[in-house]
Amino acid sequence: MGLRINQNIAAQNAYRNLSVTDNQMSKSLEKLSSGFRINRAADDAAGLSISEGLRAQTGGLKVAVRNAQDAISVVQTAEGALNEVTSMLQRMRDLSVQSNNASLDDEAKQAANGEFQQLAAEIDRIAETTSFGKSKLLDGTFGNTHSTSSTAPIAANAAPTTTTINIAELGGSTLTPALTTGAIDLTDGKVPPTTLPAHEAVSKINDAVSAALKAGGKHGDEISFSAEVASDGAITFKAQGSTAFNVEATDLGITAVDATKNATATPGAFQIGANAGETLDVAINAVSSKTLGLNNLDLTVAADPDTNTPSGAAKAMDALDVAIKSVSDTRAKLGAHQNRFEHTINNLNVAVENLSASESRIRDTDMAQEMVAFTRNQILTQAGTSMLSQANQASQNVLSLLR
Repeated sequence: MGLRINQNIAAQNAYRNLSVTDNQMSKSLEKLSSGFRINRAADDAAGLSISEGLRAQTGGLKVAVRNAQDAISVVQTAEGALNEVTSMLQRMRDLSVQSNNASLDDEAKQAANGEFQQLAAEIDRIAETTSFGKSKLLDGTFGNTHSTSSTAPIAANAAPTTTTINIAELGGSTLTPALTTGAIDLTDGKVPPTTLPAHEAVSKINDAVSAALKAGGKHGDEISFSAEVASDGAITFKAQGSTAFNVEATDLGITAVDATKNATATPGAFQIGANAGETLDVAINAVSSKTLGLNNLDLTVAADPDTNTPSGAAKAMDALDVAIKSVSDTRAKLGAHQNRFEHTINNLNVAVENLSASESRIRDTDMAQEMVAFTRNQILTQAGTSMLSQANQASQNVLSLLR
């Protein structure tokens, strides 16, 4: 009896060990064939949770790289159009210089003015049609969800004056401190002083606001402001931004201008990270003959010495200097955005590489280590099979005793 029981126990032990070894070898085969150390949550519950989080982050970063590449394409499309606008502005200024010359007769000036007006019309067409997909880029709606426009009455021969541009609120929140230009002198500096012509006043106002925006830090990324010459010669103030804001211009008749929602606006926020809130805003101001102050220029208008009024060509030269600077500033801003996006892409690619390596260490199979385990289990399986056979053979020895 004792011999029989011992023989059964030996066979059961051999079978149990063989079953464990087979199970381990099956898992090793699965890991080696799939390439993953974790094929189901039971393999490593904590590791699976961490791995899935890293996978989500990595996938988001890869999409963010594509988003940033799309953003570069948008910026390049807009900047390419503005490059052509700059070329036309340069040609328009050449025509202005050519027209402001006594050697040209009326017919020659009319011809120059005809080309001048056609170029202005082409600038308007480019502003209206330049788009990326269905998003207009140069009509002032890209990234500018709020806008306002008001006209300040200032005549060319008005009494000497100064003005202060003050942007006090953003999105209903008071700016501390308020973004302000301080006093802007709009006189010509002569004795006695007179107020500058509208297009020269616009240049000084835009320069002052630009400096205030740069000094305002983040406000410079949130607000786009421009002063323009309206068709009646008055100064038109325009402001655009991604959030609501109020603008005050003292001494020129503008107070508490409330921003209105731009119903046709295109969001200019690009998702450049894997998580919510990791965006970069791009806003592009409108670029047209009107916004550049070119819509009421006529090269054929002669100077009037009696009223000290410059010729139309002279006005055009001054206005075009302002327009060229405005377009160049916009192009510089777009170029800065492109450089930033390129650095963002480089950073995202490094992050993807490092996160992928971390996820791989957690989830992927260590092939060398797993091959060692597989070989060990293979040897144990062969040995276990042999021992089970030996244990089963031992029962035959018991039967021999009964003969």
